[in-house]
Amino acid sequence: MRSKDSFRVAFFLRRNVLKTGESPVFMRITVNGQRAENNIQKSILPSLWDQPKERAKGTSRTALDLNRFIEEARIKVHQIVSELQQNNEPVNALIVQQRFYGINPNKKAERTILQVIQDHNDEAEKLIGKDYSKTTVLRYKSMKRYLGELIKKNYDVDDLPLSQFTGEVIRAYEVFLKTEKDLSQNTLIRYMKALKKITNRCIANDWIHKDPFVGIKFREEPTEPEFLTIEELNRIYECDPGCKRLEVVRDMFLMSAFTGLAFSDVSQLTSEHIVKDNGGNLWIRKHRQKTRQISNIPLLDIPAAILKKYEGDKKASKKGVLLPVPTNQVMNRYLKEIATICKIDKYLTTHVARHTYATVCLSQGVSLKNVSKMLGHASVKMTEHYARVLDNSILREMNEIRDAMNFSNLGQQAKEEV
Repeated sequence: MRSKDSFRVAFFLRRNVLKTGESPVFMRITVNGQRAENNIQKSILPSLWDQPKERAKGTSRTALDLNRFIEEARIKVHQIVSELQQNNEPVNALIVQQRFYGINPNKKAERTILQVIQDHNDEAEKLIGKDYSKTTVLRYKSMKRYLGELIKKNYDVDDLPLSQFTGEVIRAYEVFLKTEKDLSQNTLIRYMKALKKITNRCIANDWIHKDPFVGIKFREEPTEPEFLTIEELNRIYECDPGCKRLEVVRDMFLMSAFTGLAFSDVSQLTSEHIVKDNGGNLWIRKHRQKTRQISNIPLLDIPAAILKKYEGDKKASKKGVLLPVPTNQVMNRYLKEIATICKIDKYLTTHVARHTYATVCLSQGVSLKNVSKMLGHASVKMTEHYARVLDNSILREMNEIRDAMNFSNLGQQAKEEV
């Protein structure tokens, strides 16, 4: 860069306004008329920005932090230009910008967060049925899509280098999922945990050196799993669905309700998972798709009959499995119809079947330890949740009986009769 060459660094707001009402702050480096602009991942309300001075107004913590960042950025850019001049290296806007962000143009391009997620998702899709369920892979895909929407909306770029994927971006993503996508707290946490798995992978591969999730904690809201009573389960077993599609859905639900297998495990059940012990008893022995913990489940008469009923089914045989299980979405949609037919006033889903198995076993005196083994839980603590739910259910029902049996009224009636 010669002495007559021009150089300037400026800061300004983009016109697009974020959901918060703030506008993103950009840095523009200009060398001999050539420009390089980038979002500095800071934002501020337009009313609090002084464009002539290129800084935030006021003395709030936000304003002071932003102004400090801008001043340090100016100094750093000038130092970069000075070093390039002293070393007689070429100077242009792009080179200065790359040096500012620690990018060596002679090195391989830095990985970006969305590309890393896409690489992970491509691998996961190949492992469906082995290490991942379809539902999990779909969640990773949605997580990437939503993150891409946030990055475009807040930072006006298509992707972010890993070096710029900070805790600030993650917190913005959390707000985005709550406000823009209207996710419940527990669903949001599943997305955040999926994203954290990606950043953990980046740390393990030495692609990033600082965990962007530091200081960010997940807090799930306690929920009580829905389950059926034995009487309700019997209603489903004895009902006439009226058509083949509902009959298949009913049978797959019963298969889960009488084995405790999760939907994904029922759909992957093969003949290898049916074993006979020395006493001639049949068992289902299978590693859970979700946790890889092994489940040991006695094969009762009803699930055994269901397996017999669908022997040689063309759809199942084509997939190399024992049962023609529809997709989770189809199952849940048709289970609503079955709930209506059976006059069950509960939100029936594939999860309810597994929850029902756990609570029925516990209510019939099966030990917590054995229920835990059959469910394939990593520890008994996970199974204790069902025991607490069962206790709460009993308490609610007894309270209803207490309210129905109004002894004070009965006592008054007895006095009047005397």
